[in-house]
Amino acid sequence: MTHTPNGTAPPGNVAPVPAPVPTLPAVPPQPTPPPPEARRTAFAEGADRLRRAATTEPGRLRIIGALLAALVVAFGAVTAWQMTDRATAADDVLTSSQPLSSDAADIYRSLADANTAASSGFLAGGQETAASRDRYENDIRTAAAKLVNAAANSDPGSPSAETITKLNRLLPEYKGLVERARTYNRQGFPVGGAYLRYANEKMQKEMLPAAEDLYTKENQRLRDDYADATPYPWPAIALGVATLAALAWVMRRTYLRTNRVLNHGLVAATAAAAVVLIWLTAGHTLARSGLNDSYDHGVRSLNVLHDARIASLKARGNENLTLVARGAETTKVGDETFDAYDHDFGRDMDALAEGLAQARRLADDAGGEKPVDSAVGNMTEWKKRHAAARAQDENGNYQQALDMVIGAKGATGECFDGVDENLATALAHEENEFEQAAGDGRDALTGLPAGAAVLAVLGAAGAVLGIGRRLSEYR
Repeated sequence: MTHTPNGTAPPGNVAPVPAPVPTLPAVPPQPTPPPPEARRTAFAEGADRLRRAATTEPGRLRIIGALLAALVVAFGAVTAWQMTDRATAADDVLTSSQPLSSDAADIYRSLADANTAASSGFLAGGQETAASRDRYENDIRTAAAKLVNAAANSDPGSPSAETITKLNRLLPEYKGLVERARTYNRQGFPVGGAYLRYANEKMQKEMLPAAEDLYTKENQRLRDDYADATPYPWPAIALGVATLAALAWVMRRTYLRTNRVLNHGLVAATAAAAVVLIWLTAGHTLARSGLNDSYDHGVRSLNVLHDARIASLKARGNENLTLVARGAETTKVGDETFDAYDHDFGRDMDALAEGLAQARRLADDAGGEKPVDSAVGNMTEWKKRHAAARAQDENGNYQQALDMVIGAKGATGECFDGVDENLATALAHEENEFEQAAGDGRDALTGLPAGAAVLAVLGAAGAVLGIGRRLSEYR
């Protein structure tokens, strides 16, 4: 019997059977690895720590203490900042802006009075008195000195500085014209009158408008200082109320949790905050009252009196120039023709009358009323004498008219001097009232900024110590 050897293909078409493939053991499923944890920021970690701390009473106390200290310090800082600004503005009102406003008014008055004195001296001709000459020179020196002072206190490149520069340039030009007019007048040359009219034109159209512009700017600066000094410090007051409310809440919370009525540190902080708030409101109220009083009964009266005095000076100058020009300058009003200087004199006298009436209304005591009433009497007599002098001039009696204007007795010059002297007295009285009221207002703020800062630091320390005392009970 024949056997097929192992490993050989069977006969015929039968396919060989493949060897079996070993099966690998099944691998259990592996868990998916978690994504890498993102790195946390310091702020997030701090917030977590704060959140965890806030869940415990010591942590809450630390947060409360920090917030209280910050609130007290903020109250003191805002109070010191706001009251420093107001104290500075109040001091500027008293020592800077109002004196400069008065200096600007004095510049205008000195220039106008110099122009008046120059025309009076011209009318006197060779009989010009030493007093008239000295008055002119003193006015020029006063104007120059006031311009130097104003330049020293003005900001470089400001509109006021430019105006002062312009006046410093025009002043010597004006003086030169006046001296030429005097020289020709003494020699009997009619051209002297033309030079004087040219000098007056330079004064009226260039110098006095510039001086008035300076006066207006300094008055605006004064009003700005008042506006900075008088508003209530609402942010500081609001912070003070919020600080006291927070301290009251913390003390009540402490009492409810411990049954202890007082916490010495918190009581000290509350007392410090209350003192600052009371000092702030009372001090600023007194300062505001004093400053408002200085404006209502000082600055307003001073402005009106300055304007009235300027009107009287312009009226006197135009009265003199009426005789200097002798009808050479005319103006038309409607269909009528008037002497230009006499027409301006009438307008200036109307302005003087209006100013004196307003000054009388603003005067709040006998010291302010009496000189104004006297000036009204001088003005009334001035008008009468001027009308009489104009009647003489129009009738061809030039010398009589001249004597009634610049003569030694019974002239309009006496009335003008009376008006000027009484207005100077009224100005001195109102200046004193202003200084007293403004000084009281400024003094009411003395020490408040520094005191608020010191008390705020003490209050913050008290709040921290008070909370620290509570924390010590948990150790």
